[in-house]
Amino acid sequence: MAKIIVYNTSNNTLETFWREENDPMPYVWNNTMRVREFRGSSGSPTLWTTRQAMEAWNATRQTYGGPIPVGYAFKRIWEGGHGVTSQHYAGVSFDVGQRLTNNQRARIRNIASQLGVWGYVEPRNLTPTWVHFDRRYGQGACTTSSGYNTVFRGSRGAYVLILQDCLNTLGYATAGLDGIFGNATHTAVRNFQGDYGLAVDGVCGCNTWRTITNIVHANGPTDTTIN
Repeated sequence: MAKIIVYNTSNNTLETFWREENDPMPYVWNNTMRVREFRGSSGSPTLWTTRQAMEAWNATRQTYGGPIPVGYAFKRIWEGGHGVTSQHYAGVSFDVGQRLTNNQRARIRNIASQLGVWGYVEPRNLTPTWVHFDRRYGQGACTTSSGYNTVFRGSRGAYVLILQDCLNTLGYATAGLDGIFGNATHTAVRNFQGDYGLAVDGVCGCNTWRTITNIVHANGPTDTTIN
């Protein structure tokens, strides 16, 4: 049984679902992506994504009109497997089509690009044997769209979940893993910043993201990790 947290970027709300591995992901059309496919190789009992990522998948899958096998989707940052600030850790990134032909992958990539529902579709020269697309949102804190947004008290969403995951794993308690940047998360960020020589403002911007993600990335869970 998986706990799935879904962030709706349109109205800034979070929803929680409980699904078995062979159940469809929340908001997915016609059972075209099951929990086990979204999970991939992650061993986490808690998964997260956004409603907009699921709807982007729906549009792509419906337009393609056939199965699109998912090779890699969700991971938690301490599990690693992708870059330090990968959108896979936000649950909005998909690597698909590894078992398809070059022509089939080319068609999926073209559809994903033309629909305009994804934030980023990787060019073929970077991923020749699979198709990567993701539904990132907002502006990266380090003046690039590829990273995570600046988050602060009152923020909500998948990037807050990544931050809370990092903080708890390092022993800075956020009073939950819920995607809501409240007082406990604010205090945890300030304590982390003070311990690592960063500006103590309670805001997770570029320098704080760089520091905390590099420490936690691929280093595994700890006794304080919340599952």
